[in-house]
Amino acid sequence: MILVLGDSLSAAYGIPAEQGWVSLLQRRLAERGFPHRVSNASISGDTTSGGLSRLPAALERDRPAIVIVELGANDGLRGQPLMEMSQNLARIIELVRQAGARVALAEMRIPPNYGPLYTQKFQATFGELAKRYDIALIPFLLNGVAGNRALIQDDGLHPGAEAQPRILDNVWPTLEPLLK
Repeated sequence: MILVLGDSLSAAYGIPAEQGWVSLLQRRLAERGFPHRVSNASISGDTTSGGLSRLPAALERDRPAIVIVELGANDGLRGQPLMEMSQNLARIIELVRQAGARVALAEMRIPPNYGPLYTQKFQATFGELAKRYDIALIPFLLNGVAGNRALIQDDGLHPGAEAQPRILDNVWPTLEPLLK
């Protein structure tokens, strides 16, 4: 079982769920002969705090072998303290490991609304955690999507259906080695 713990970017906000990258992941796994099932525990608008509070029940319910953590964007967009976000992500990583699962952490980025220092520290948090815990880091989840108006919904934030295969392609090179 692969558990995806995320926010609107993984919950297929604004598009049919079957068009989201998490549903596309389930299809790719089947096409390539991997037996894994995917459980999507993503909620639009969620923060690292919300994900942390929901994680124990999801681990108990799904008993995953791999957990993809895609959280933090909403913390950053709300200007929440980066130390708190980092601590929440660290605790999520620790809980996943205690449950015997491997972790893939998705790097997030935010617009520079809170200034360059906050923006740089925000992005650096993901790599620092991956290094500290020696876990897989998915490079920027929205690489090739963010900033491309043709791939973003009218709200200017959320990827459209056309962007979802590209997001999956951003996740796959980090995830595939964990499947073996």
